[in-house]
Amino acid sequence: MEQPVKTILLVEDDATNRKLVRVVLGDKKRYRILEATGVAEALAQLRNEKPDLLLLDIRLADGSGLDVIGAFRANHAFDDVPAVAVTAQAMKDDEARFLAAGFDGYLSKPVDTRRLPEVVDSFIKSGRKAAHV
Repeated sequence: MEQPVKTILLVEDDATNRKLVRVVLGDKKRYRILEATGVAEALAQLRNEKPDLLLLDIRLADGSGLDVIGAFRANHAFDDVPAVAVTAQAMKDDEARFLAAGFDGYLSKPVDTRRLPEVVDSFIKSGRKAAHV
């Protein structure tokens, strides 16, 4: 029996980065990719659908991914949904700050297209119990 398609909500304001994720995870891995380009759009998407994974940029044109993760974690309907920060912010303490804010994992940009599917597969399979990345 075929497994149901898993859904990823990608919140990213850069069109090139969205396309990269669509190709690597949507075309090649067959995940269903929902897209939002900012905070307001992400929150609207989350009102309509529960994804299996949230991939969230931190710097967005209309605010911060930290605003999204705050609202996401405040809604207990998403308690079992893992969230991964995908950001160019790669200073020494950034990863710990993002994990403390409610993220389950952290990927720095530019995204390693070989590693991205492994990380996503791990979170899709194990949920919030996956090892921090």
